[in-house]
Amino acid sequence: MNNFKFQNPTRLIFGKGMIAELSKAIPAGKRIMITFGGGSVKKNGVYDQVIKALEGREYVEFWGIEPNPSIETLRKAIALGKEKNVDFLLAVGGGSVLDGTKLISAGLLYDGDAWDLVKRGAAKDTIPMGAVLTLPATGSEMNNGAVISRHETKEKYPFYSNYPVFSILDPETTFTLPAHQIACGLADTFVHVMEQYMTTTGQSRLMDRWAESILSTVVEIAPKIKANQQDYNVMADFMLSATMALNGFIAMGVTQDWATHMIGHELTALHGLTHGATLAIVFPGTLRTLRQQKQDKILQYGERVWGITEGLVDERVDQAIQKTEEFFRSLGLSTRLGEENIGDETIKEIERRFNAANVAYGDAGNVTGAVAKQILENCK
Repeated sequence: MNNFKFQNPTRLIFGKGMIAELSKAIPAGKRIMITFGGGSVKKNGVYDQVIKALEGREYVEFWGIEPNPSIETLRKAIALGKEKNVDFLLAVGGGSVLDGTKLISAGLLYDGDAWDLVKRGAAKDTIPMGAVLTLPATGSEMNNGAVISRHETKEKYPFYSNYPVFSILDPETTFTLPAHQIACGLADTFVHVMEQYMTTTGQSRLMDRWAESILSTVVEIAPKIKANQQDYNVMADFMLSATMALNGFIAMGVTQDWATHMIGHELTALHGLTHGATLAIVFPGTLRTLRQQKQDKILQYGERVWGITEGLVDERVDQAIQKTEEFFRSLGLSTRLGEENIGDETIKEIERRFNAANVAYGDAGNVTGAVAKQILENCK
């Protein structure tokens, strides 16, 4: 196991009716800006619960943070926050709202264009933020990461801010989510774990078992969610699995990959696909392309998550990759580029972007533009 330093300061407030805790969680006297997405929180009752909990408090609302939050929208939120002298942010929604609010928290203390911060990759000077999560997927409720898009140039980059002070997770807020959002959230959760797990064997027994437990849980609950999305205990497992997948816990002391994510970000930037949907397409292609490099870990994964114990090595690797793709398909997601009408022009453009940035992603640092092209060719 590698050396590491770890701290996660976010306080989780979990369970039915816990949105009412907002009245205690946000310090008195704060000038609050509440950030929202497109309005689904008004249909599922979350908005009413938030406003009731903040009765008597000073706040302003900002609406319209879109999926894959854009700098164009976030600039408007930052301008409003500065005008109102906001000193606390409350993000209410899914990972995109939370991601966007992380950039707002830094932009409120920055004199220039917030896109500078995105290109820089991180900001330490921020105002505090809390969150009410309504869509499990990104883990943004308990990490310091975000991903921000720029529509003008079709770019999308990761950005790191500070952790939410607290996050409220009520599984009942997920009961009315559209099936596609649920599917993308499950895929996102699954691949988040895989990016920290699917590297090399022998680094940490504990991190491997911890990661495998989340993977196995997601596989087990996915059909149960499809059968009954109002099952509180199943949705609670989903919500917490998404949080645990990317709050830093399973990454302690082990190498990580993230090549699939970086390719997926480009697909979102170029075609507007939901993030989880891009991962369902790219990740099986990553396994097919890097199967020799990751062979031992694929075999371990196949045995422990899918129960694959018989056959020659190549056969077991094939089965593990096939099971992974079948799982994404069982969610109702595409697993091939052609299903989303994405062709060779996009593959060439992503290769060009990787080469222009001179990047080499992955735990072995070998996913260059040429390898990204191979991965995408294996996603046809």
